[in-house]
Amino acid sequence: MQPLTESEIRRSFINASRSETAALNLPQDLESLDWENLEQLGWRDHKMPKRGYLLAPFEGSVVGVLLRAPDIAAPKNRRVMCALCQDVKSKDEVFLYVARRAGASGRNGNSVGTLIHADFICTQSVRAEVEPSPIHPDPEVVIKERIDGLQSRTEQFIRQVLAQ
Repeated sequence: MQPLTESEIRRSFINASRSETAALNLPQDLESLDWENLEQLGWRDHKMPKRGYLLAPFEGSVVGVLLRAPDIAAPKNRRVMCALCQDVKSKDEVFLYVARRAGASGRNGNSVGTLIHADFICTQSVRAEVEPSPIHPDPEVVIKERIDGLQSRTEQFIRQVLAQ
């Protein structure tokens, strides 16, 4: 992913008003991010914990989506798989994040939701070490497939927000 400035991040949102983008709090580690190893950038607003933000490359530019977290999480005795990275081994919480659709549809109250890691760790999850096996003798190929899948599913979610 290309490095982004604060103003580029604020301008990237497709489903947020100017006042919402002006009020958003950027990730606290923005200056130290390893942009080359990010397929997407997601974070929870540290001052508004019910808000999440997801930025990802989409059709030649970077697109941001404003997300709303649920009031309550899934029960602890139930594991839920993230729809973006599809990590089945993660013990981290997964939330049903909801995004208002872009444009007139969103202004009319329409929204779309998907399951995402509560702390947006998808980029780390897809890069988790893989042991060679008879089915997957080359771990690098497995990691590349995971990264491609994450990018594809993130683009698909953005298309749903755009109602394309």
